[in-house]
Amino acid sequence: MMTDARDAKGADETQPLGYDLSVKVLIRDAQGQYLLLRRSPASRGNPGKWDFPGGKIDPGEGFDEAIRREVLEETGLAILLERVAGWAESVAPMRRVAYLIMEGFPAGGKLRIGPEHDAYEWVPRAELASRDLCRQFRDFAVAFAAGKSHPGGSGSVRGGASPGRHD
Repeated sequence: MMTDARDAKGADETQPLGYDLSVKVLIRDAQGQYLLLRRSPASRGNPGKWDFPGGKIDPGEGFDEAIRREVLEETGLAILLERVAGWAESVAPMRRVAYLIMEGFPAGGKLRIGPEHDAYEWVPRAELASRDLCRQFRDFAVAFAAGKSHPGGSGSVRGGASPGRHD
């Protein structure tokens, strides 16, 4: 993670925040539906919200390696990546997270959810935006559901929003 140019006591709003990079994937099944995971009530960030599988990149890890690792941990599925689907961003009081969102499909494994989530659902593309998604993915989901190519969106989380985990 890049270091923040501000200190916690006298934060100067003119100084830029550092960025974390997180990778997410829209896993499409043979029927053309996409996998969503619901974050557990105990989640430090976005409890009860629907999310795409994925998470943070560890130091020295490639993004494709990170996304495969995160998806396997969260879902038990092996995946093949197909293309870049878009991007999103969240801004919390002391950091920003840039999200690279890929599209792919299952390539093995048996679906099971890990402790970070309490439910999963396969959703048609056109219905992705109708789910109660994490704020930072809402604009992306609207564009993606409408069939836009490589949509991006800014789902800024500011002010009263929780500065907890956003991965």
